[in-house]
Amino acid sequence: MKVLISGGGIAGPTLAYWLQKSGHEVLLVEQSPQLRSGGYVIDFWGVGYDIAQKMGLIPRIRELGYQVKEVRYVDEHGRKRGGFAVDVFSRMTNGRFTSLPRSELAATIYHTIDGKVETVFGDSIARIEDGSNSVRVSFDHAAPREVDLVIGADGLHSRIRELAFGPEASFEVPLGYHVAAFEVDGYQPRDELVYVSHGVPGRQISRFSLRDDKTLFLFIFRDEYLSTENPSSEQERKSVLADVFADVGWEGPRILAAMEGVDNVYFDRVSQIRMDRWAKGRTALIGDAAACVSLLAGEGTGLAMAEAYVLAGELRDCGGDPIAAFTRYQARMMPFLQRKQESAAKFASSFAPKSASGITFRNLVTRLFRIPSFAEYFVGRNLRDDIELPDYGF
Repeated sequence: MKVLISGGGIAGPTLAYWLQKSGHEVLLVEQSPQLRSGGYVIDFWGVGYDIAQKMGLIPRIRELGYQVKEVRYVDEHGRKRGGFAVDVFSRMTNGRFTSLPRSELAATIYHTIDGKVETVFGDSIARIEDGSNSVRVSFDHAAPREVDLVIGADGLHSRIRELAFGPEASFEVPLGYHVAAFEVDGYQPRDELVYVSHGVPGRQISRFSLRDDKTLFLFIFRDEYLSTENPSSEQERKSVLADVFADVGWEGPRILAAMEGVDNVYFDRVSQIRMDRWAKGRTALIGDAAACVSLLAGEGTGLAMAEAYVLAGELRDCGGDPIAAFTRYQARMMPFLQRKQESAAKFASSFAPKSASGITFRNLVTRLFRIPSFAEYFVGRNLRDDIELPDYGF
């Protein structure tokens, strides 16, 4: 079949990889003029790790990854108040755990299909006309195409979902937070392989030292601190962060000053996408477009890779009936993703507790992670993926 995939992040190229192994003709369309860079660092484990292993990507992912040693919570003077050794996660996942920039994982996946599938950068789907045997797709720039299937892998703010299923507001469930991230060169101090965070009620700044003398900063804050609508320009995003974090103390003033020289600030609300179906006619959704668990869940990339693998497998085994494949894909993955969403929603408040007592409690709990039974109770269930993926014989 001819399959159009919208989205060149994690889910789209993963799906393209598995589809082309089955002999399908793939067209990958990405709105950005090139592969996206920057963003934030993700933790990688679970079913996504399993899929990456099937794709032969683990050596490269481990090479790019950071084996983080410690998560550390500090007060306004930089003194340690909470945190834990990250080997607790490695122990619970049998060493199948690493952290790496999301954009570098996306590039690693894309390189497996580069030159093997047609890719169009700098364009978007403008219209979908679903017929009984094919789909006519119009673009913002390119000439229309006719394909057999359209797959939306275009993220939280999916245009495919909007065109096929309706407005984003019908499916988005805000978790009450906004997040921002950016990188700077030459920032001091550096705490290698330590994720350092400082929080005040409802707001938190974190930093992590990357290779090549770069530092990643992550900002999380509760929605009530955002006094305007979502900022649209780079300068508006910087102004919001400067206003929201003006009084947090610690290294806040130095970090905000470093931000002024940055030209790529990631900024978005923290939300989930909850739907009762992921397919309509010959159009289907995967990844964040279908069931975003939220950035704070930590596992969204891995879950997207698992969805892509299962959808490709069901299409391989569908006997020419893609609608039946969509149904089986949804039945296999939706209950699992719903459980992940419920868990992530409960966990979100620990990132930026809304009170000083909440911060104190979070710090105390994390210090107790050194006790194996305690760590197992609080995070063990979130690290285990209670699903067994089929072997589709690719």
